[in-house]
Amino acid sequence: MLKTRVTEMLGIDYPLIGGAMMWISNAEYVSAMSNAGGMGIIASANYPSKDAFAAAIGKMKHLTDKPFGVNINLFPAMRQIDNNEYIDVMADYGLKIVETSGHHAPEELVGRFKDLGMTWIHKCVGVRYAKKVEEMGADIVTVVGYENGGATGMLDIGTLVLVPVVVDAVRLPVIGGGGVADGRGLAAILALGGSAAIMGTRLLATQEAPIHEEIKKALVNASETDTMLIMRSLKATHRVLANQAARDCLALEESKADFMKIYEVIKGENAKRMFDKGEIDSGILACGQGVGLVHDIPSIKDLFDRIVKQAAEVIAGLMKKI
Repeated sequence: MLKTRVTEMLGIDYPLIGGAMMWISNAEYVSAMSNAGGMGIIASANYPSKDAFAAAIGKMKHLTDKPFGVNINLFPAMRQIDNNEYIDVMADYGLKIVETSGHHAPEELVGRFKDLGMTWIHKCVGVRYAKKVEEMGADIVTVVGYENGGATGMLDIGTLVLVPVVVDAVRLPVIGGGGVADGRGLAAILALGGSAAIMGTRLLATQEAPIHEEIKKALVNASETDTMLIMRSLKATHRVLANQAARDCLALEESKADFMKIYEVIKGENAKRMFDKGEIDSGILACGQGVGLVHDIPSIKDLFDRIVKQAAEVIAGLMKKI
């Protein structure tokens, strides 16, 4: 067991956090992470109504008695969401761990988090954002470097620099990620001053991930060079698997196409079809450079045990060299 400030604050065994993902982070998948000793985060934006979200939380409570978090999405969306409705459900179920992520800090929600006694984790991309939410009362901050899959921000700072500069800048415990796919990555995050690692891409290639087996096989067969950046012209840079949909998006951006033409390529319905039917080129797949370290499709429990064991071995090996 690796004890850190984050494991103690969240009440978890392993300093491993599963990143929340649209269309993917459902009750079954997230509960598997928590049951494996880490912590999963269910994506509230997956659920189109308060009732649907409440049903998912009810299922979560049935599937695990371990801590789990709820992500509140602050990114712009075609479907407008009242996040207060999701917080109402969290209050009804007595949930105490909330993660926020997006283009701005949740000024209008912080009071509710505090009134409900929640541990508030905010995910951001740089020092000034981390310092801002610390002043607002955040309990933990998460930062992911340029290597990560999905939203990368516009600062283009790698994990090796981003994690320690944020650790130096705030008093809060820091969860770090971006390229973490095995125990060496976890050990590196801890060495940089982080208190836990967050992973996304590696967890897609697990038995419990609710995506088509063909997508999992594509991830296993991909290398660290098989990702690309898109949506930079929209000021919403994302690192994704370099498939046909991603190449089509980039071509439209370079031709200065109308947003709605780009949207037809990147819209979530295409990604959902890809995940459900295994059509690898039909949608955008958030994917970090750590995909080059993905070589098998284990259970989440086996993966987490393996990562923590390897991290402990790496740390012990370094101690012997000193």
